Amino acid sequence: MPVAERQHSSAQLCSELWRWFETRHQLRSPKSEIVAGFWPLEYEPDLRPLFNRLHATGTIVTLPVVVKKHAPLAFHVWQPEDRLNPGAFGVLEPCQGAVMQPAVLLVPTLGFNDHGERIGYGGGYYDRTLANLSTAGRPFTTIGIAWDQARLTKETQHSAQAHDYPLDAILTPSGWINGQPTR
Repeated sequence: MPVAERQHSSAQLCSELWRWFETRHQLRSPKSEIVAGFWPLEYEPDLRPLFNRLHATGTIVTLPVVVKKHAPLAFHVWQPEDRLNPGAFGVLEPCQGAVMQPAVLLVPTLGFNDHGERIGYGGGYYDRTLANLSTAGRPFTTIGIAWDQARLTKETQHSAQAHDYPLDAILTPSGWINGQPTR
């Protein structure tokens, strides 16, 4: 995708997510909300304007940190002025910050189907993390963030593996796939 198209599409994603969070915050206090975002790689959707806006409302924004290979991710609190360092795979991560358990996880999604099954980068970090959070018994919502072009067709269909964790919803610049998450 050309840079201008990525920027426009990222802005659409941020706007739709903001509307969803506004509705959610009518039911909950934003100060009690913990959201896990992700720092974008060059060709991923850029949600940083949303993170700044959420932070300004008092929402706690966290970013994933790879603690060690084949382990679940940890989510460290992020603030706009924080310094980030390249972590595993070159993804920028907070250098410090309290570790929190998010109630909403925005998950980078390279590919997806209409059943909420996602293709990531192949390391299994999000699958392990989501399974771990599920086992902990605390409720959370997962939203896959993807480009429209990432939707898998019948010709490119993906078969989920036993360890794959399905997402509650997927959002592309064109809108929600199979509806918005309700929790």
